[in-house]
Amino acid sequence: MKSQFRIKIIFILPSLMAGGSERIISFISQNIDKEKFNPTLIIVGFKKDNVYDINDIEVIYLNKSRILTALPFIYNNINIHQPHIVVSSISHLNTAMAMLSPFFRKTKFIGRESTVLSKRSNEKKIRKWSPFRLLPNQFKNLDALICQSQDMAEDIINNFNIPKTQIHVINNPISSLPKIKPAKPFTEIKKFITVGRLTEVKGHFRILEILSKLNQQFNYTIIGDGSLKDEVFAKAKSLGIYDCIIHVPFTNKVNDYIAEHDMFLQGSYVEGFPNALLESCVVGTPVIAFNVPGGTKEIIIEGVNGFLVENEDDFLEKLKETREWNPEKIRNSVYEKFNKETIIRQYEKLFINIMKN
Repeated sequence: MKSQFRIKIIFILPSLMAGGSERIISFISQNIDKEKFNPTLIIVGFKKDNVYDINDIEVIYLNKSRILTALPFIYNNINIHQPHIVVSSISHLNTAMAMLSPFFRKTKFIGRESTVLSKRSNEKKIRKWSPFRLLPNQFKNLDALICQSQDMAEDIINNFNIPKTQIHVINNPISSLPKIKPAKPFTEIKKFITVGRLTEVKGHFRILEILSKLNQQFNYTIIGDGSLKDEVFAKAKSLGIYDCIIHVPFTNKVNDYIAEHDMFLQGSYVEGFPNALLESCVVGTPVIAFNVPGGTKEIIIEGVNGFLVENEDDFLEKLKETREWNPEKIRNSVYEKFNKETIIRQYEKLFINIMKN
């Protein structure tokens, strides 16, 4: 009996350390229909760095600290496996795959972008030297590019000279449904939370400035670590709110923390598609976020699951509000659009269609 044809896909990630791209791509690779697809996951880095459990698919660790030194090994694995499709995520890895794609004419290469690239050009982390940034058009050899939001797609089309036909907008999925928080009124001491790397783009400094102007008691939990850790907490001390802050560098129980708080605060200057904000809505905690480039505006429904504000004064006014929120309505507002079944189907449809073309 002839076995059913399955599309062979190699998913490639720099690591399985904590991060949005790592979580989403590892989730997609494990959850696509195994009767239609034969997935393999290649990790450039090391197994010891894993924070995500991988089941039911082959995982290959290259044990390299840099994409550049891993390129020959990535080439060898593609050559050995002869996949129909290669899917990568994060800009410098997508660029590396664009470099390799001319050597594999029978393989389709798909990149997934994680941010609005043109808005990140001034960030310190982005400015460090990389040979991949010398390429005049870093995505030209990719067969398709997945963007997490409409803003991201428009940015790629307008600033990177990529045809619209190669761009596909697929939002991030809700990968799990934790227990929804119970409805309850605000307490006398408000409890706020932010989840995100301690880097410039995440806007922790402006949230601290805003909180320092709030004339009522509060507790503020920050989950995340990063290069600006010392500066962030020095700023909190200078503003006189250091004792109001709880810092959790890393936890596997983010949802539990979010559920215990009244509001999720996002200070970012740009977002690809804010996973932590989405997770906040999933557990029923409303959000306040700035209206910035990226996918934030595709998640927030004004007054239903939170507020989208234009400036710091507006942010402060929303912090003062004492309305009672309905956690079930907050979850439903995002579940209808971003449930995992819907998003997985969108990925599968893209993989099937790109093979037809």
